[in-house]
Amino acid sequence: MKASVVTIGDEILIGQIVDTNTASIARKLNGIGITVVEKLSIADSAKAIIETIKRLETTNDIIILTGGLGPTKDDITKYTLAKYFNSELVYNDTEGEHIRQLLARRGIAFTDLNRGQAMLPACCTPLHNAHGTAPGMWFESSNKCIVVSLPGVPFEMEHLMDDIVIPRFKERFQLQANIHRTIITRGIPESILAERISTWEDALPDYLHLAYLPAPNVVRLRLSAYDIEGGKAEREIERQFKTLAAIIGDNIVGMEGATVEQLIHNILTERNLKLAVAESCTGGTIASKFTAMAGASAYFMAGVVSYSNEAKHDILGVNNDSLTSYGAVSEVVAKEMAEGVRKVANADYAIATTGIAGPTGGSEEKPVGTVWMAVSTPNGTRAVLRNCGTDRSQIINRASAYAIEMLYEELKKI
Repeated sequence: MKASVVTIGDEILIGQIVDTNTASIARKLNGIGITVVEKLSIADSAKAIIETIKRLETTNDIIILTGGLGPTKDDITKYTLAKYFNSELVYNDTEGEHIRQLLARRGIAFTDLNRGQAMLPACCTPLHNAHGTAPGMWFESSNKCIVVSLPGVPFEMEHLMDDIVIPRFKERFQLQANIHRTIITRGIPESILAERISTWEDALPDYLHLAYLPAPNVVRLRLSAYDIEGGKAEREIERQFKTLAAIIGDNIVGMEGATVEQLIHNILTERNLKLAVAESCTGGTIASKFTAMAGASAYFMAGVVSYSNEAKHDILGVNNDSLTSYGAVSEVVAKEMAEGVRKVANADYAIATTGIAGPTGGSEEKPVGTVWMAVSTPNGTRAVLRNCGTDRSQIINRASAYAIEMLYEELKKI
C-alpha cells in the first residue's frame, strides 16, 4: 500500500514556515503499514495541484493533501479539487452549523466567507473537523486512488488523521505492518561503525533494511521491515540487535529515544551525585539537555553561561593571568571554568566549554570551530581540544555532544 503526502502553500516554498505536517502524516501512515513513497510541497495554484494529483494517482493508492482550506481567496484547494473531480460545490448543513457555533463561541460573526467553508464538492465525503472551521474531504478517483484533503493547521490535521482518516484506512484496507526499530550508538564515527558491523549487515535477512542516521557523536541504526507479518519482523529485529550488541555493546546507548544525557541522568540519580555546568560558546545548550528531563532537580545544581571574560573571572574564579596569558579559548581556562563551577555549585562533577562558534572571531592559531572542553571530577580535571566544524549551530551542537560524552566516560569509571 503506497501513499504520497503533499503540502500546499507558498509560505512553505519561500521558507516562511517549516512544514511539520508531512513528517507527522508519514509517521501515522507508516505506523499502520502504509508506505510513504513521496513527500512534496507545492504552490497555492490550481495548475500545481491538478498536475500533482494527476501524476501521483497513477502510482499511489493514497494521496494526502494538507493546506489551502481556509476562508480567504488565496485558499483554492477545495475549488480546485471540485474542478478536478468534475463536481460542484454544495452547502453542507451539518458542517455549516458546526462552523456557526464554533465561531459564536469565539465571538466571531458568521460571514459569507465563513459560510463558504461549508461549501464542499458534492462528490466528496466530508471529514468533520471538530477543532476548526475547515472540514476535511475524502475523494475516490476513477482509478481507485483515494485522495484526502486536510487543513494545514497542524493540530486540526492531527485530530482528523487520528480520529477519522487512520480508522477509515484500517477499516478499508487489509494492511501489513511496516516495522521500524532504531538502536542508538555513541562514540564511533559512521564510516568506522559501518566497517565494524559490515559482516553483521551483510548477513541481514532480505526483508530487513538497515539505515545509518548520523548526528553529533551519535549514529542511529534503523532496521525496517515492510509488508511483513509484524510479529515475525519484531522477533527477528530483536534477535539481530542482540547480535549487534555482542559486536559493539559498549557503544550502544539504547533504543530509539535513548540519549547519553539520559544515561548520565540515571547514574547521577542512582548514586546521588551532583552536576554543574559552565558554558561559554555552547551558551546553555548542555544545561538545557539535562534540565529538559524530569527529575533533573535531584542532581543538577547550576548552569553558568559565562560568555565574557569578566563573568569567567567574577563568577567562576578563572584567574585573570590565565585569561591574559592563554586566552579564553584555552586548556587552562577550560579547566579553571570546570573547577570553578564545581566549587561554586558544590557539585561532584562539572562540565565546561569555551571556544569560537563563529562566524567571526577565529584566527590562524585558533580558527572558528576551536573548542576546549573540560570535565572536573573528584579525581581531577581533564580537558580536550576539538575542532567542531565551521557552521555556528553545528559547532554548538557538536561541542555540547562531545562534552557530554566526556562526562559519561568519566562516570563509567566509578
